Amino acid sequence: MDTPLHLGMYDEYARMAEDVRTMQRRLAEVRVTADSDDGLISATVGGAGELLELWLDPRVYRDPDSAALAKSITETVHRAVALSRDEGVAIAASLLPAGATAENTDLRFDPYLRELDRQVAGGERR
Repeated sequence: MDTPLHLGMYDEYARMAEDVRTMQRRLAEVRVTADSDDGLISATVGGAGELLELWLDPRVYRDPDSAALAKSITETVHRAVALSRDEGVAIAASLLPAGATAENTDLRFDPYLRELDRQVAGGERR
């Protein structure tokens, strides 16, 4: 038989799991765009840092230096990813410890969520 303490713990696990799922939905909706310093390249990434769109102004082809173009594209994508991570940390702030930053935080909460689900399911079987 579950005691009120156990029931409260399972309710807390379920609430935390729902908070994580809500945060994951919000992260999935993130779209961040960064531009190159010269404004000729634009990269849009999602909440997981995945490249969604790359825009190149036709003027990038005026300079035949493919290595410089590749470097500028890479830097622009990295800038967009960094902005996306910052936004992700802001979204997840209530679930993170104080002082969490984009550099020291992994926003893939799936292992955490699986453990919460396991705890809730285990409590229901008792």
